[in-house]
Amino acid sequence: MFRLEISWKTILDQPLAWYKTAEAQKIAANVMLYQHPNGGWEKNLDMITPPKTPPKETTIDNGATTTQIELLARVGTPESQAAALKGIDFLLAAQYPSGGFPQFFPLKKGYYTHITFNDDAMIRALIVLRDVAQNRPVYTFVDAGRRQKCAAAVTRGIACILKCQVVIQGKKTAWCAQHDEVTFAPAKARAYELPSLSGSESVHILRFLMDEEPTLQLTEAIEGGVAWLKANQLTGIRIEKKNGDAFVVPDPAASPLWARFYDLETGKPFFCGRDGIKKATMAEIEQERRKGYSWYTNRGNDLLTKDYPAWKKKR
Repeated sequence: MFRLEISWKTILDQPLAWYKTAEAQKIAANVMLYQHPNGGWEKNLDMITPPKTPPKETTIDNGATTTQIELLARVGTPESQAAALKGIDFLLAAQYPSGGFPQFFPLKKGYYTHITFNDDAMIRALIVLRDVAQNRPVYTFVDAGRRQKCAAAVTRGIACILKCQVVIQGKKTAWCAQHDEVTFAPAKARAYELPSLSGSESVHILRFLMDEEPTLQLTEAIEGGVAWLKANQLTGIRIEKKNGDAFVVPDPAASPLWARFYDLETGKPFFCGRDGIKKATMAEIEQERRKGYSWYTNRGNDLLTKDYPAWKKKR
């Protein structure tokens, strides 16, 4: 018997055997009620319980659609598998011919049409498609035709990632959180999300590429991105949150951090409030944005100390 603390946040963190339980099947049934006729799902909804309103816009932002597909595939009933197939078809339809993914599909006017690496949206979609293409255990119910389409989608996605990698003075560096869907150049999203090099999203992009066969192009992209991460780590500081605010605190013993945004021209970290004006320190922006956004990340630590050495070794 399972005595687990089940929440939507931890829905993909359960032991594999749990997904075959009556509880999991009940949650899967609720998730299917949230599915839009186009095969996708909304974001930021707790789908443990049944919906109170019909589904609206569909997206891959904040883990939407990809989380539901993986859950339904793990549950593995005929009904959940059919819903997962609709979700996979949604991802295939949402992808641009160039290989990128918009944040919303059908397309929503504004920055949402950009190729969206922000919060790992596009990479999550590609991981699902790659798992399907590789016939991973939970996706063995997917037909050969779809698997072939997924494999082609992953190939296009990798080509898009390589086009988006920012080259500065002849050196491959990192990626922006979002890129123009036509030119592939770093692009602006919300007022405080300006074109930049991302110390956060770039990490998961690199980890995704490391799981591919190491062609010359991929190897150059990975080595360039890793070199950039090594050169731009911030040491001797940590972030402290208290009284509804966030502060940068000196700490010689702290693990390295990276800024969320680095200036494309100067290479220096910058911070931005809702006025859209770059600031040199987090302390200069308004409290609401200091506490309401992740301006620093430690995601690069595991990549540099574990994933990258392992990748080098297996090459």
